[in-house]
Amino acid sequence: MTALTRRGLILINAYSALPTALNQSQRLKEELAALGIEADVVKNGAFPFLTDGNGKIRSRLADYDFCVYLDKDKYTSQLLEKLGLRLFNSHSAIRACDDKAVTHILLSQKNIPMPHTMYGLLCYDPSAPVDKKYLDCVQSELGYPLIVKECYGSLGKGVYKADDRASLEKIAEAVKLKPHIFQKFIAESAGTDIRVIVIGGKPVAAMQRVSDGDFRSNLELGGKGEKFDCPAHMADLCAKTAEILGLDYCGIDVLARNDGYCICEVNSNAFFGGIERVTGVNVARLYARHICKEIGYK
Repeated sequence: MTALTRRGLILINAYSALPTALNQSQRLKEELAALGIEADVVKNGAFPFLTDGNGKIRSRLADYDFCVYLDKDKYTSQLLEKLGLRLFNSHSAIRACDDKAVTHILLSQKNIPMPHTMYGLLCYDPSAPVDKKYLDCVQSELGYPLIVKECYGSLGKGVYKADDRASLEKIAEAVKLKPHIFQKFIAESAGTDIRVIVIGGKPVAAMQRVSDGDFRSNLELGGKGEKFDCPAHMADLCAKTAEILGLDYCGIDVLARNDGYCICEVNSNAFFGGIERVTGVNVARLYARHICKEIGYK
């Protein structure tokens, strides 16, 4: 088979300007090219996919054999799959990870340890006060401090720590119109977690992230990373998590607690620049090889 006999689409967010996000797409483009696959990096702008007045899906982009989907636009991902394109990750896997509440629900009853979680009640009226009895239940179940997370968000944004009733009431009021969850604070992991990259069901790289001044450990918020060697039971836990959610590629955030490890969050489009620098693992190459295998390109 001659070189460049497959064409790939790397679709990124229409408004994406983060250097880490742009690095992600360019690194994958380079590694796919090294394997003989031409890939175009395209922003999900100018409405590349739409449905016409006759109920047909139309595409403004040329034909591709597959798409590395580096966006979280659930409508475009669904349209792409309706057109028959193989997505990395799939539409259902992206949706499973994009909503933190959905992630936890899908992993529940699958023997996946997770923080004790309560699911925020949806509010549609900005003038409606948060019920005090509702917050009584949250504080009774989880204690203080506790974590409040908006269901949609990344890079540590939309994650808050309530240290007492006053801060809980303030945060609950601020997020009441957004899907959100409440979680037990894992004190043993304050400011520390382990990011594990899983590709094709296999953990390939891990780093411990530590923050000196924030309960969140994200590198984008000032956290520092160092190489971490996953023990076998952690690797198995991450592999099982990725399998349950149907992920080709993901970054899984793991917390250490007194009774072992637990899954905190799963990111279907986890940035890999930082973990490549820290571990020396060429994550982009491993992901490109997985894509080649899945599309039958040798």
